[in-house]
Amino acid sequence: MTNRPNPAAVEVGEPADGPLDRLSGLLEQCRVRAHLLHAGPLCGVTHFDAAAGRGFLHVLRRGSMEIRHQVAGAAPVRLAVREPSLVFYPRPLAHGFHNAPQDGADFVCATLDFDGGAQHPLARALPPMVLLPLAQVDGLAQTLDLLFAETARVRCGQRLLADRLFDVLLVQLLRWLLDHPQQAPLAPGVLLGLADPRLARVLVALHERPGADWSLAAMARHAGMSRSSFAAQFHARVGEPPATYLARWRVTRAGQLLREGRSLKAAADALGYADASSLSRVFTQMLGASPRAWLQAQGRR
Repeated sequence: MTNRPNPAAVEVGEPADGPLDRLSGLLEQCRVRAHLLHAGPLCGVTHFDAAAGRGFLHVLRRGSMEIRHQVAGAAPVRLAVREPSLVFYPRPLAHGFHNAPQDGADFVCATLDFDGGAQHPLARALPPMVLLPLAQVDGLAQTLDLLFAETARVRCGQRLLADRLFDVLLVQLLRWLLDHPQQAPLAPGVLLGLADPRLARVLVALHERPGADWSLAAMARHAGMSRSSFAAQFHARVGEPPATYLARWRVTRAGQLLREGRSLKAAADALGYADASSLSRVFTQMLGASPRAWLQAQGRR
């Protein structure tokens, strides 16, 4: 049996050696759960409503359609899709697909529930919508063959297997975006930071060990950079200072721990805060509600 490396074995500020897995720590600590929503023909007009913390991943296998949506404060968007494509909505955004009934559009789609909702680093980092031709994204063929074969007819365990295949498809899509950050294109955020080899070392360490004693100097050492260069590069690519990103990540993790039934004190201990009051202050500043009020609001969703 292969033992997984212990993240605590590397001292804070000590750069890790060897290949770096930029996604697993983030997605293990702050999950995105896929659930099959539809498989089969798409004819006429289909509307997808926005819901807090929810995104969508659509795969058009054949046919054509027009995508319509409107981001708040922007003009309505209409995009014609004429080839097999991935359509990824990482944040809540109502959208519709329009196509002539005689054309049909064969596709599968899934909802994506982000732990932490709008605070999930990926939900914050990605554009409102990502549209990519399937031919442009390497490595999807086997996953898509399995996904469409599994959704072609109802069999035992179909929904479970389809959900897991959508999970795989999402990781493959995120991996491609990390390797091609200019083709999305990505705005400043965690993915653009993870696309930078030096910043990626720090971000992976923060994701895996949010409770460690992360000073600016320690983060800069981990990146192998001076403090000033690290702070400027981090802000430029991630979109906020290192300390702000760390605080936001800790608050996101705190919310998960609270929803799992952990006490505020236990969350504070796990995330590197001196006491529950310290965590509560940062939590309220970041989310605009106390941990108790936030948790009660989550229960009403």
